[in-house]
Amino acid sequence: MLFSSITFLYYFLPIVLILYFISPKVLKNAVLLIASLTFYAWGEPKYVILMAVTILCGYVCGLLIEKFRGKTGAKIALGASAVISLGFLAYFKYADFFIENFNAATGLSVPMLRLALPIGISFYTFQILSYTIDVYRGDVAAQRNIISLAAYVSLFPQLIAGPIVRYSDVAQQLSVRTHSVSGAALGIRRFLLGLAKKIFIANALGELCAEFHATEDNSVLFCWLYGIAYSLQIYFDFSGYSDMAIGLGKLFGFDFMENFNYPYISKSVTEFWRRWHISLGSWFRDYVYIPLGGNRGSKLKWLRNILIVWLLTGFWHGAAWNFIVWGLFFAVFLVAEKLFLLKYLQKSKVLSHIYVLLLAIVSFVIFGAADMGQAWQELLGMAGLRGLPLVSAEALYYLRSYAFILILGCVGATPLPKKLASLAQEKAGTVMAIAEPVVLAAFLLTATSYLVNGSFNPFLYFRF
Repeated sequence: MLFSSITFLYYFLPIVLILYFISPKVLKNAVLLIASLTFYAWGEPKYVILMAVTILCGYVCGLLIEKFRGKTGAKIALGASAVISLGFLAYFKYADFFIENFNAATGLSVPMLRLALPIGISFYTFQILSYTIDVYRGDVAAQRNIISLAAYVSLFPQLIAGPIVRYSDVAQQLSVRTHSVSGAALGIRRFLLGLAKKIFIANALGELCAEFHATEDNSVLFCWLYGIAYSLQIYFDFSGYSDMAIGLGKLFGFDFMENFNYPYISKSVTEFWRRWHISLGSWFRDYVYIPLGGNRGSKLKWLRNILIVWLLTGFWHGAAWNFIVWGLFFAVFLVAEKLFLLKYLQKSKVLSHIYVLLLAIVSFVIFGAADMGQAWQELLGMAGLRGLPLVSAEALYYLRSYAFILILGCVGATPLPKKLASLAQEKAGTVMAIAEPVVLAAFLLTATSYLVNGSFNPFLYFRF
């Protein structure tokens, strides 16, 4: 079930809100758990069992870690949690990748498993791991109420696309949450803004990307048009979903971390990854990079640590070589910046900004391809090395047709709209207080009309 669907907006969410707020405090987590399992089962009923088993294992391992803290038993329990959680992830997400590459290397024909990817498994696996690791480190106490732990792992606002919520960030909120009209208003506002980003910008840009892949009459211009459109699409698609998740969390009394902070205004790749998918970057930093030694020790070990983290970051996104190449692509530039490049980038804000945008576009062309073969052809097209014409009538047609949405996306990916809204609030607070709910209601009505008409409405991160 997508957030950007009639079923969710007008049936599921209203019913859940009513049941949640009429329920006594002691039952609110149970209501959220039932609602979350229903949300998940809507699209993947059989994989609810997989999630339940993973949660139960995490719950038992957390209790055992706390019971045997400081002893060998705690390490065994932590290892069991990691093996079980990562084992399920490896089996369902990566088994066919390994089989395919084994067959290619050996010439054998081991049959593929052809398993459907459980939606959200990459996210809830990392959440359970963060819980058991934090219990082992002594940062949090083990959760003794299995309903509360299960509600945390399966919480539907962030289940399928994050942000990756750490148990330590919401442990207190699982027991004590405050609900207010002002908090609910902020939540609704954030959700509707995210919905608008998804429906009006990401989906429209997705149509342009689909047209590029459907045509055989490409040009260098069209290749660049696709690269820019896809880079904006994935930003508005994913950040829009994160906005909706954060807004829904506020409705139920949870404060989720921010997941995006205008990454396309960055002036280095290092800065870009402090602003893009923040919850994933911080997870790998705290649970992989720092435990490996971080930037301590020799330069060779530090380089090894960066390569491991970015190999895993790419692989986390999907079981294909283009994701691994995408991760290592960023690793190369992160290392270069730390070694020597950053001091040169600091000399020119304009050139450094262009550098980041070019790298981002190239990286997302690799990221969005079906395989490395397709990615290579698209990159060659952008470089003018495929014998394509510089400009085609079709490319000019789509440039004119989508010029407004491309400009809107470019402006919307900067803090400018937020700054203008804040300025308007300062200058005309009373008018804005009246205008804002009207505008948000218009967003909802227009988005509804799009959805009723069956408009193009994919969600990119279902693939990952």
